[in-house]
Amino acid sequence: MKSTIADPSLAPSGEKKISWARQYMPVLNLLEERYRAEQPLRGERIAACLHLEAKTACLLLTMKALGAEVTAAGSNPLSTQDDVCAALVKGGVAVFSRHGMTTEEYFAHIDSVLDGKPTLLADDGADLAAALHTTRRDVLPGVKGGSEETTSGVKRLKAMHREGVLALPMISVNDAFSKYLFDNRYGTGQSVLDGLLRTTNLLIAGKTVVVIGYGWCGRGIALRASALGARVVVVEIDPHRAFEALMDGYSLASMAEAAPLGDIFLTLTGNTRVIRGEHFEKMKDGVLLGNAGHFDVEICKPDLGALALSIEESRPGITTYTMKDGRRLHLLGEGRLVNLACADGHPVEIMDLSFALQLETAIYLTRHDLEPGLYDVPEEIDRGVMERKLASMDITLDSMTPEQEEYMRGWKE
Repeated sequence: MKSTIADPSLAPSGEKKISWARQYMPVLNLLEERYRAEQPLRGERIAACLHLEAKTACLLLTMKALGAEVTAAGSNPLSTQDDVCAALVKGGVAVFSRHGMTTEEYFAHIDSVLDGKPTLLADDGADLAAALHTTRRDVLPGVKGGSEETTSGVKRLKAMHREGVLALPMISVNDAFSKYLFDNRYGTGQSVLDGLLRTTNLLIAGKTVVVIGYGWCGRGIALRASALGARVVVVEIDPHRAFEALMDGYSLASMAEAAPLGDIFLTLTGNTRVIRGEHFEKMKDGVLLGNAGHFDVEICKPDLGALALSIEESRPGITTYTMKDGRRLHLLGEGRLVNLACADGHPVEIMDLSFALQLETAIYLTRHDLEPGLYDVPEEIDRGVMERKLASMDITLDSMTPEQEEYMRGWKE
């Protein structure tokens, strides 16, 4: 397939990025070595809709090395790195994406990927899966199944399954222990603060950071912001998560209560209009607004625009909305994923785990004929990825003696 990218001449820069990431992805490297002779993906056509940066490129090139024909679209206009796309094309992966693509281009690129008649999906946000069930049902019969990487995507797939319309097997990589305990918590925690710091050049210490949503991603951000000296306020709708945040040492508030308190607001809910007009009206001059949920709907940009007297790009990656009373509200990365729109996303070593799960689930789908539905990552895959990660760090796990195993199986004293 003929690719659609910004500039093929950028490939050398992309290759350097990929080479840097690859040396810190031991699990993915071990899996490629393990499967190279077997070529378990030979004959498969993999359609991916993922963040097209160096770590993702390592996954896609590994899939190709194991026999697959790989076609990729970028899952976010601002996370696509044009030099990495050029390197992927040079490496034999068909790519349809460019940094800053329009919404129309984005969906056209998804169509282009699906024109390749995929047998497997690697999805991030469930846009490939959604297209297969709406505008591209012509492709659906040939798809064996796929994997979903994100909380937002799994939410959509659960809704499809609940409504009885999910017509293919999808594996929730997001819900694997090796993913959400580390990618969502430590990956998001570090990368969101990285994007914030790179883009603003401002201090975190002494500021009030409002974390909206205390799931695994919210936990990670609260942990990192607190470690940098911030006062953390958590906004939640779930009583158990709210109480957990309180026990972790953070303050609790409703969004209305938090609006006038915060210096930095970070949304991690997967929902829409989480910060909206009535909240913007109460905020301080100079606040920073960042989103770490998959879609750019958590911070209500239409409300911001309606309240603003003027809108300008004050720094690269920062849109400043000046209110009629002179207050300035700064939106980071157009309200898209701040860790990818304003930085390079999760740390390499973290994505080594998540992409190893993506690779293993793709191979699993070629070997098992599953009914349509939403599935967990098989335990042996989840555990195996973590065992390989620890082994790559020269860490040895203890094991139970036969006596201990027998004791754990029994119920008598």
